[in-house]
Amino acid sequence: MSRVLQSDHFQATPKRRAMLTFLIEEALAGRAETLKGYTIGLAVFGRDESFDPQSDPIVRLEARRLRHDLDSYYIADGAQNPIRISIPKGQYAPKFHNNLADVSAKEVPIEAREESVQAKRPEEVETAAHASGTVSRLPWALAAAAILFVLAALAAAAVMHFLPAQEEQDEVLKPSVMVLPFRVSSTDPEQQILAEGIAEQIMTALSRFPDFRIFWPPSGANGASTMDPVEIGRQEDVSFLITGAVGSEGGVIRVSAKLVHSPSRRVLWSSSYDRVRSRSTLLEIEESIASDIATVAGQPYGVIKSELASTLPAGNEPSNDSFECVLRGYVYRRNFSKQLHATVQSCLERAVKRDPGYVEAWAMLGWIYLDAARFGLTADGSKELAFDRALDAASHALSLDGNNILALKALSSINHYMGNIEEGERLAKKALALNPNDPDTMAQLGWRLAVAGKFDEGISYLEKAIERTRNAPGWYYHLIAVDHLLKGQYAEMLTAAKKGVLDGSGISWCLVAIAQSKLGNKAAAHAALEKMAEMSPELGRDPASYLRSHQASDQIVTALIEGLKTAGWKDPAGD
Repeated sequence: MSRVLQSDHFQATPKRRAMLTFLIEEALAGRAETLKGYTIGLAVFGRDESFDPQSDPIVRLEARRLRHDLDSYYIADGAQNPIRISIPKGQYAPKFHNNLADVSAKEVPIEAREESVQAKRPEEVETAAHASGTVSRLPWALAAAAILFVLAALAAAAVMHFLPAQEEQDEVLKPSVMVLPFRVSSTDPEQQILAEGIAEQIMTALSRFPDFRIFWPPSGANGASTMDPVEIGRQEDVSFLITGAVGSEGGVIRVSAKLVHSPSRRVLWSSSYDRVRSRSTLLEIEESIASDIATVAGQPYGVIKSELASTLPAGNEPSNDSFECVLRGYVYRRNFSKQLHATVQSCLERAVKRDPGYVEAWAMLGWIYLDAARFGLTADGSKELAFDRALDAASHALSLDGNNILALKALSSINHYMGNIEEGERLAKKALALNPNDPDTMAQLGWRLAVAGKFDEGISYLEKAIERTRNAPGWYYHLIAVDHLLKGQYAEMLTAAKKGVLDGSGISWCLVAIAQSKLGNKAAAHAALEKMAEMSPELGRDPASYLRSHQASDQIVTALIEGLKTAGWKDPAGD
């Protein structure tokens, strides 16, 4: 607890620091089951005996904030702490965990009882608290403390083991982002709580996206500050700043936000959100707005990476900037340009040699090796060897960070193309669970489900991904167009297919040709077939094999082959 409270990365307010101290001290004293909203309101927040936790949500709200404080701390400075403190949702009694054990390791609870307070209804917790009287819990507290001491000793060597890789990774120059406190013009405490919570939740949500350095605002910055945000960015040497304001009019809460590029003083994005004012939905309002802002800013094809991609230096020489190599990988993955593949592969191979602890570089390299296998781009012509290289690179990335989103997505894709369909889906779902705000993860999961024939589930994910992406890559639309084909919705199919052609892929032109043919536009269908053959000769020669190499279901293969024949495609083999 002292380590957490003394860290600059633990940004809790004085009240939440007092709350954390109170919760831990009470639990260690054997009074974990007496930790309820009423008790905490009196002891920490100065409420009197008339305090009603149901009508005054201060304890619930601040507990929510404290959970985010702890999450942000353990993402940053506390990542290597041997012991991790958490406050499970639905209760106030803290738990201690072995922070360096693998995911299957058991938690070490400090509560005396085996049953979880979280599993009880509020009235049961209240009853248990009043009933717990004479049985001393000191032996249990001492036992828990002993266990924690042993875990700390055992973990010391593990900390030293992990430090070199972390130091190597920290050398990579990633884009820096700071979320400034949102301004509040009113003295309404509800608005002040909302403004503080949105800023904190944006930082938490952004930290789940790879390749960002998230900075806390300087101590002098606050929601009422009139200091120029750009000036703060320059003083703190931060490239991107998110700032905003909270206000209200009538029964509506309005939150405005903008993303500023500090070096150029340009506003890259701005938006406002109106929500009906309701105390019961305050947390939902906070979470939904913060998630949307983090998604717009941080996703692979979001505002920040699109801005950085637009400034990439021209030329084909591999860069000495490891982050730039990963960024070039994202640019390549928009349209899978064969001309870019060799350059990006060379750049990433240099990056992992230069920065062997850089997880995202290993993960992106796994994807590049996969594309060499599935698109026939291997120098030695060995597809199997390319798959092995892809699997090794992505698996190594996951060994460096078992919860890295980019590594999970890469390994999901590799497993899919190697025929391990269920494992590919499992990994994609794990990645989405870790970061529900990443539309690219949604799109990949939706694509995997739909291409295997699970259209109802897959199309829903794809549509959500497109809705949350400002400029979606063409492949987001491929399976949506196929779904329209299977339903006989040819006009809708053409609309989706045309949105995909910007990626220049052969499959997009294949879908356009089929849709135009179904609509009776023979000349347009013929022109699209020519573009298909030009962009993807292998698809033009043997579409069935091409589609099956992507693990497409028999239903999809049959429908597309029949559609191509109707559009005028001639089988070179004469079948």
